[in-house]
Amino acid sequence: MEKLIINIPENKSALVKKMLEGFGVSFHGAAKLTSSGYREKITEVSAWTAEDTAVFEETKKAFDSLKPHSW
Repeated sequence: MEKLIINIPENKSALVKKMLEGFGVSFHGAAKLTSSGYREKITEVSAWTAEDTAVFEETKKAFDSLKPHSW
């Protein structure tokens, strides 16, 4: 199945939807996020500690210490 987003003038929306329904097209409205829904979603974001990010600093230092080979 293919997803298609189209812009339809307000006065033609009902007509176009009726025609497309005849072809078996399904419609899904945009999901509206409420403040409580947003609050739930943001709580799923993880937080990294200094220990978690230490490996990145170590890797950066190791990479910076590399010297290009001279020919």
